[in-house]
Amino acid sequence: MENLDSQTIITLATIIIAGVGIVFGTALPAIVEGRAAVKALEGIARQPEAAGPLRTTLLIAMALLESTAIYVLLVILILLFANPLLDRFFP
Repeated sequence: MENLDSQTIITLATIIIAGVGIVFGTALPAIVEGRAAVKALEGIARQPEAAGPLRTTLLIAMALLESTAIYVLLVILILLFANPLLDRFFP
C-alpha cells in the first residue's frame, strides 16, 4: 500500500465503501419489509375483514421501504462511476 498513489487509494476506498454500503443498504430494508409483511399477515389472520386496509397500507409501506434501497443504489452508482471525490481532490 505504500507505493500506491493517492488517487488509487481513494478509488479503492470508494469501492470498499460502495460494497459495504450496498450490502447494508439492501439487507436492512429487506429485513424490515419481511417484518412488515409478517405483521400484516398476522393482522389479516386475526381480523380477515380488515384485509383491504391492511393490504393497502402494507403496499404503501413496502414501496417507501424499497425506495430507500433504490436511493442507496443510486448513491453507490454515483460513487463508482462518477466519483466526485476524484474530481474534488484531483482536478
